[in-house]
Amino acid sequence: MNEDNQYLLEVNGLSVIYGSEDNKLKAVDGLSLQMKEGETIGVIGESGSGKSTLALAIMGLIKGGEIKGEIVYDGHDLVGLSEKELKEFRWQKVALVFQNSLEVLNPVLTIGEQIREPLQTHYDLSKKELEGRVIELLNLVGLNPEWRNHYPHNLSGGMRQRVLLAMALSCDPELLIIDEPTTALDPASKEEILQLLNKLQKRLGFAMLMISHDLGTIKELTSQVMTMYCGQVVEVGLTEKVFKDPLHPYTRGLLNSSPNLFKYKDLWGIEGEVSQGKGCAFSPRCCQSGENCNDSRPSLEYVALERMVACHKGGIEKFLEARDIKKTYRMKGKEVKAVKGVNLEIKSGEVVALVGKSGSGKSTVAHTLVGVKDFDEGEIYYRGKKVEDNWATKMIGGMQIVFQDPSSSISSRLRVLDAIKEPLDIIKWGNQEARKEKVVECLQKVQLPASKEFLDRYCHALSGGQRQRIAIARALVTEPKLLIADEITSSLDPSTQANLLRKLKALQNRAGFAMLYITHDLHLVRKIADKVCVMHGGEIVERGVSFEILENPKHGYTKKLLSNAFRSLI
Repeated sequence: MNEDNQYLLEVNGLSVIYGSEDNKLKAVDGLSLQMKEGETIGVIGESGSGKSTLALAIMGLIKGGEIKGEIVYDGHDLVGLSEKELKEFRWQKVALVFQNSLEVLNPVLTIGEQIREPLQTHYDLSKKELEGRVIELLNLVGLNPEWRNHYPHNLSGGMRQRVLLAMALSCDPELLIIDEPTTALDPASKEEILQLLNKLQKRLGFAMLMISHDLGTIKELTSQVMTMYCGQVVEVGLTEKVFKDPLHPYTRGLLNSSPNLFKYKDLWGIEGEVSQGKGCAFSPRCCQSGENCNDSRPSLEYVALERMVACHKGGIEKFLEARDIKKTYRMKGKEVKAVKGVNLEIKSGEVVALVGKSGSGKSTVAHTLVGVKDFDEGEIYYRGKKVEDNWATKMIGGMQIVFQDPSSSISSRLRVLDAIKEPLDIIKWGNQEARKEKVVECLQKVQLPASKEFLDRYCHALSGGQRQRIAIARALVTEPKLLIADEITSSLDPSTQANLLRKLKALQNRAGFAMLYITHDLHLVRKIADKVCVMHGGEIVERGVSFEILENPKHGYTKKLLSNAFRSLI
C-alpha cells in the first residue's frame, strides 16, 4: 500500500446513473466511503437502496450506466480505466463474492475449472501448480478437494458459497467485497460461512466490505456500519454503537424490522413509499418529518465522534428528557422516597418500557412527567424546552397519559363524545364541529363505532376493553408526540389485552409518536419495546436496548425479574 495514502479504498462523490436524459435513475447518489487495511465495514439498507450497485462500481462491473466521482484504490483512480487496466486490480487487489451462487457459477464447468479461471488470468502457472492451488483453496474454505471435479448443481447452497469464496480468495486480494453471503442458506450453513469468513480474515488480513440484509451477520462480523437509502448514505458509525443507539429513523426502522435482533418482538416494517422530490428521500416515511425536509436534501455530517448522519434535525429527535427527578411522600410522620434521582430520555418514534415490580416507583415517575403529581427536585424538558406549568400537556402535539384504570380517570357520567372531546375543550382547540370530527377520527383509530348512538352512550355503559380504548382515543385526540401508557392492560383479559396492544402499537408505528410503556409484565415488554429501563426501589438500575437487556441482563435485580417472569418457559 502507498504509505502517503492512509486509505486502502477511498470513494469520493460516487454516482451511478442509469436511463436516458429524460428519465434518469441514480442507483448510487453522491456516495463517499473510506476503508483502511484490514478494516471491516457493513452496508445495510432495503432492496433497491444501491448496495449491490456500489459493489459492482468498485469492481468496475457496471454495464450500461454512467459513473461519476472517484474510486481510488491504493492511490489509483479506477473510474475511467480500460477493461485491461481494471483487470490488474480486479481479483488481485479487490475481489467480489456474489450473492447468488447458482446464477454466478457456470453450470457446464466443473468447480475446479471455475476456480482455476482467475488464476490462469493473473498468473503464469503450470497445470500441476494450478491443480495444487485449487486444492489449497478448497481446503482453505473447508471443502473436500474431491468436489473440484463436480458441477455446481451437485453442491448444496452452503458449499457453492464456499466455492465463490475460494474463487474470490484465489489471487490473495487485499479487499474482499461480500454481497449477501448467507442469502437462502439454512441456519447451520449460515453459521459455518460466518465463522469461516471471520477465521479467514484473521488469518489472511484482508479488508472486508460486507453487504447484507441480515443484521445479525453485520453485527457479528463488522466494526463499522453504513446505512444506504435511495443510493445515499444516511448514517455511518461504529457497528456496536449504531445497533445500540441508531441516529437516523431509517436505520432504527431497519433494526426494529430484524428478527435476528428482536427475537420475540412483533415486527413492523417501515411505512410509506420512496420520495422522488428534491428534499430528503426518506421524508415521506419518516416519523419526524418537517416542512424543511421536503425542501432540500440533508448532507451527511458528523454529530458525534465517529458518528455521521444525514438529517435536517441532526438525527432522531429527543422528545423527553427528565433529569434527576426526586419525589418523597410524607405519611404519618414518615418519609417514603418513591423516586430517587431518576434520569430518563425518550426519542421520537421509539417505545421505551419502564419495568419493575409494584411499588418500585414507575407510576410516580409517569405522573410527575405529565404534571399529575409535583416532584421535589429535578427538571423535565420536552423537545428541548423546560416544562413548567404543564404546558406540554395543554397543546396539540405535546404529551399525554393513558392511566391504568379508565373508570377512575374518566367520569362515568360523561358521554363518549364529551369524554374524548374534553382535552380539546380545555385547550379551546377549533370549534365544536371540528372537535367532533376529531373525536370520530380517534374512535376509528381505536376501532370503535362512531355512530350517534355510541357517541351519546355514557361511559359507565361500556365494557372494560371499550373504556380503555376510549381512554386511548382521549389521549390521541390532541395528536401527542409522546404517549405515556401506565399499566393500561393490567385489568384486561388476555384476548382484549392482545387486541388493544396490537391496535396501539399499529397506531404508534403509523403515526410515529414516542411511547413510555409502564408495566410489570415482561412478556408484553418483549413484544413491543425498543428500549427498557428497569426500576427498583425508586431508581433505574439498568437500561438499554431491549434485545440486550432481556437476553443478557447485567444487574442482579434485572436477572431476578427475568428469571421469575420466564421461569415457566425455561
